Amino acid sequence: MLKRVKNKILADTTANMKSIHGIEHWKRVERNGLYLARFVEANVRVVRLFAYFHDCMRLNDGYDRKHGKRAAEYVIKIRDEYLEDLSDEEVETLVYACRWHTEGNAILNDTTAVCWDADRLDFGRIGIDPHPKYLTTEEAKRIAINLDYRCLPQVR
Repeated sequence: MLKRVKNKILADTTANMKSIHGIEHWKRVERNGLYLARFVEANVRVVRLFAYFHDCMRLNDGYDRKHGKRAAEYVIKIRDEYLEDLSDEEVETLVYACRWHTEGNAILNDTTAVCWDADRLDFGRIGIDPHPKYLTTEEAKRIAINLDYRCLPQVR
């Protein structure tokens, strides 16, 4: 399912694939999420999907306040055809994680915590070290406090 969904997202995305919010960022968010999911009760399938959906409806690399909302709407739009294997709860979590990933602070569950931390741990790409105050999982906070990115595997 993931490969098919990725291909659909790549066909429909409004994001610039070579930008700071493009495919290389998505791969790092997936990597970060898979690493962090080992420390909590996160749904890995949702974490992986979040990595590819969360910025796919960006219009630019600047302040695009509604990109999370558009990504959430896109998830709902393609759900029946591309996400038919997901439960209602998984879709709800994915939609919530995408919708609120830039301005939310109410963690729905461990899965949304991992999704948001995975994205925030990639702030280095824009010259910002992630601050533990804006992270939720203990492992993400540890990484940020120690600037210990060595534990995260390389992205291929």
